[in-house]
Amino acid sequence: MTRRERVIAALRFEKPDFIPYQINFTGRMRDRMKEYAGEEFFSKIDNHLYQIDLSKPQRDLGNERSVDEYGVIWNKSGVDKDIGVVERYLIEDPEDPVTLPPIDEGYIHGRMLQLGKEAGDRFRIAGIGFSLFERAWTLRGMENLLCDMIAEPEFVHELLGKITERNLALIDIALQHDFDGFYFGDDWGQQKGLIMGPQCWREFIRPCLERMYGKVRRAGKFVLQHSCGDIREIMDDLYDIGLNAYNTFQPEIYGYSYAPKIFGKIAIWGGLSTQRDLPFDTPEEIRRVTGELLAAFPHGGLIAAPTHDIPGDAIPENVIAMWEVFEAQKV
Repeated sequence: MTRRERVIAALRFEKPDFIPYQINFTGRMRDRMKEYAGEEFFSKIDNHLYQIDLSKPQRDLGNERSVDEYGVIWNKSGVDKDIGVVERYLIEDPEDPVTLPPIDEGYIHGRMLQLGKEAGDRFRIAGIGFSLFERAWTLRGMENLLCDMIAEPEFVHELLGKITERNLALIDIALQHDFDGFYFGDDWGQQKGLIMGPQCWREFIRPCLERMYGKVRRAGKFVLQHSCGDIREIMDDLYDIGLNAYNTFQPEIYGYSYAPKIFGKIAIWGGLSTQRDLPFDTPEEIRRVTGELLAAFPHGGLIAAPTHDIPGDAIPENVIAMWEVFEAQKV
């Protein structure tokens, strides 16, 4: 099987010749792995996915600050050097006009052409990070947006609706090219339960997702959704509206015993904890938990991976141990 065929088999709950896997790094951890294992290590990983984000890259403002295409300024002077924190919210009041930036169609076409040229035999993913709820709170503020769901629901529907319309237009451009799946990045979960609760998720988030998922599925592509945290309360909703794969499955939240409850419905992408295991376990423990993850999905339904891009506090020896278990499947 090619890497692409292996991923498609896993997503369809058809047993692949071995379980596909993906290992991504934050910038800081990539530098640490390069120092520990050499640049050649990255060419050995044999990842199964090739993913591009269709959001335009942030522009550096200096002084550890950058600005995204929506005009949001990110301060990266703290502990989080990869994402940072929003410096100032652009929508200070629900009465403020909601204006989103135009889409750079040429940029989207360029990125999709890059995907086609560089993916090789890997499963090709186009996507949007901060795709809906996250994009809304970066503009309005998390606490403000959650309060608005109760006090200003019409404003929230308007804001999320405009973000959705922009995303749909972007997807239309991407669909002029050949790819396999579309990825939506949008955190809804806490360590226990949803940030906004299932009722508000169903009122405000689900209708927008249904439109975006529907466009992707009608074009014959797979839908992949990222959300950190515990989203068990809405997993059936996600299946009902067309989700194929859920990223990221955090074992410290769900446990592998949860996997059979959604087997045959939604495939899992993730499963190895960047919160609990990779920064703290020994290599022997990592080999054990990696083996347990693979053993929990003997019949497909899994793209094995760390739950997030591996952060800078992970132990390089543990990354090697995890990769070695992935590789041992090929024997």
